[in-house]
Amino acid sequence: MKKIDDGSFCTLSAADVCAQVGISRDTLYAYVSRGIVRAVAHPGDARKSLYDRRDVAKLHDRKRRGRSRQSVAASTIDWGEPILVSGITRIADGQFYYRGHNAVELSQTMTLEDAAGLLAGLRCDPVLNAVPDFVPAKHDLALQRMVAMLAELMTGSPRGDGRPIAARIVRLGALAAAGVSDDGKSPIHLVLANAWSTHENAPDLLRRALVLCADHELNASAYAVRVAASAGASIPASLMAGLSTLSGTRHGGLTPRCRAWMDQVEKGGGKIDPDHVPPGFGHPLYPDGDPRTRALMQACGQTGDAFWARIANLVTQNTGQHPSLDFGLALIERELRLPKGAGLGIFAVGRMAGWIAHLFEQRKSGKIIRPRASVS
Repeated sequence: MKKIDDGSFCTLSAADVCAQVGISRDTLYAYVSRGIVRAVAHPGDARKSLYDRRDVAKLHDRKRRGRSRQSVAASTIDWGEPILVSGITRIADGQFYYRGHNAVELSQTMTLEDAAGLLAGLRCDPVLNAVPDFVPAKHDLALQRMVAMLAELMTGSPRGDGRPIAARIVRLGALAAAGVSDDGKSPIHLVLANAWSTHENAPDLLRRALVLCADHELNASAYAVRVAASAGASIPASLMAGLSTLSGTRHGGLTPRCRAWMDQVEKGGGKIDPDHVPPGFGHPLYPDGDPRTRALMQACGQTGDAFWARIANLVTQNTGQHPSLDFGLALIERELRLPKGAGLGIFAVGRMAGWIAHLFEQRKSGKIIRPRASVS
């Protein structure tokens, strides 16, 4: 029986599992011995076990799909088994880890510069990477300014393509998002705080959020970066692929959608549609709640009877879906009274650290990502 840190997910009896998945008890015990299904001793009967409902759900989905070549390929790109080996971030048991370190715990003290060093081996010291001649593009939204910055780097004179330029691009991303020139000394969270907010908690909240956004395994934008990098694209070009993907309404683009929903809920006095899953709720990898969102809500004081804690709990009770990172970023945007689109800007600035880690990991593999297509 595989030992796990938290048995709260182990709620299913052997009979429940066999009925749901359509397997025999001998097959179930084989899955447990192989570590596919986790189990703990039954608190009321030491002769019995309770099985992890998350593992059972994955097993049921895998059995439903079948294991033909086509179904394996389909499941792989739809929240399925990993299609790339990566040592950057691991998601397991409702938590996520940067290089083996609990990311939520790291966010309590770490800066984005520290996270970029851990994830990608970058030296992101503000003085070392100062860009005194940087002038941000005149666009309204943080994401637009970041796109303009990367486009200029892609089409301008090459300035190198290794970790030193990557570290500088991380800082340029923050300056572009903030819409400011470089003071040559402030860490990234202070660059954003000084440009966007006068709230006393802004520096700490932004620091935490940036670290929590730094990476999240093989998400759509990280995969896009890896595809571009595998084809030999430059650092700015690869990051542009990630930024473009992040803007999608089913990825980082959920953040402004969630902010708009929150504005409507506030205007409506807290009324919500009980049958509707709002943008910013639900994450397949965290069926029992996103740890990033919990950390951000706690940092914002949104626990217990606080307004947004109550709204989030009500949505969860009605739909079974917990708030995701997008909800946490939209909450910070509202709590700190940040400019429109700042939540997505935080997401993009933070995630650049992870994208760069994926870029260099992919380059090291020396392989091009080129799946085959099959006729359905």
